[in-house]
Amino acid sequence: MKPTRLLVISELFLPTKGGTTVWYDAVYRRLGGKGTHIVTAAVPDAEAFDRSHPNSIHRVWLQRVWWLKPESLGMYLRMLLQSLFLVLHHRFDAVHGARALPEGLVAWMVARLIRKPLLVYCHGEELTTWGKGRKFRAMLWVYHHADANIANSEYTLEEMVRLGVPRESITLIYPGVDTERFHPGLPCDDLKQSIGLQAGQKLILSVGRLVRRKGFDQVIRAIPELVRRGIDARYVLIGIGEDHDYLSSLARELGVAERVRLLGPVSPEDLPRWYNACDVFIMANREINGDTEGFGMVFLEAAACRKPAIAGDAGGTGAAVLEGETGFRVDGTCVQAVTSALASVLSDPSLAERLAQAAQERAESAFSWDSVAAKTAALV
Repeated sequence: MKPTRLLVISELFLPTKGGTTVWYDAVYRRLGGKGTHIVTAAVPDAEAFDRSHPNSIHRVWLQRVWWLKPESLGMYLRMLLQSLFLVLHHRFDAVHGARALPEGLVAWMVARLIRKPLLVYCHGEELTTWGKGRKFRAMLWVYHHADANIANSEYTLEEMVRLGVPRESITLIYPGVDTERFHPGLPCDDLKQSIGLQAGQKLILSVGRLVRRKGFDQVIRAIPELVRRGIDARYVLIGIGEDHDYLSSLARELGVAERVRLLGPVSPEDLPRWYNACDVFIMANREINGDTEGFGMVFLEAAACRKPAIAGDAGGTGAAVLEGETGFRVDGTCVQAVTSALASVLSDPSLAERLAQAAQERAESAFSWDSVAAKTAALV
């Protein structure tokens, strides 16, 4: 792939956790080498990460300041100043904004100054959670004035069009998955032993930020009924977030605390092994106050490890989980629907194997990061 000189502006980037940070890292390490410069937030443990990265990474302090109006004004100014410094010293082929705000607006200023194309990402959640005020209008203005926009799912694309963004400016590009890192056959017996998983017991896995819309509470509510049906299930949840205490309390209230393990973050080396350890992956997402799932990269990680997945039917998860082919999509607001889907997969080995095989084949054939990077480079 021909090297491309890009200026990428993103508040979020590895080692900060999250699906979008994995996306940006996977794409831009394949594009441009040191000729691609990334302006992002200064975060703990970044120095060692940046030192070995193939791109040129520039960290700036991006905390909001309560006494500024708006509180994010300082973030915009720091991103802009660092970006202007870079365009004075380097030549770029295009400018990329990781989101419409704050990155996209800053990227638009810089792109127009140096007369280069502007590309902006849309992940779906911002379309439904940013209200209808000035921030929402500013977001739409950025999408309207970008030379190209990337939508991460059909759901996101159609929402953008519904809000008036020209369809011809939007390209659908799904996230990818690193099949060299996520694949079946990884040793995981030690992980099972660490949670006391016994022979014959089934392991349910979730990975994600501990927020209500992800539907982890619905999985916990499903466990008592699974046990009543004779399915000896254990549930491991990997991630951090504001719902940690709520989920722990819910497990105790339902009498399944011994079956639920909230592990917090795990090492990058252990994450693929946890996918290998489980019998089914689930994120029964639902929409709450307009907040929904734009795609769900964790479903691809599970698929690459040859695991069936259960997703909520809200948002754009239909691009990540094909109903009846690689897993199931259910009403995440309905505990009975979540329970039935889990019971179907956990009690029918032939069904689970059929879904898992199809999921792995699709992950390997349709979601390589090289393909995502090539599509991104072609846009500008």
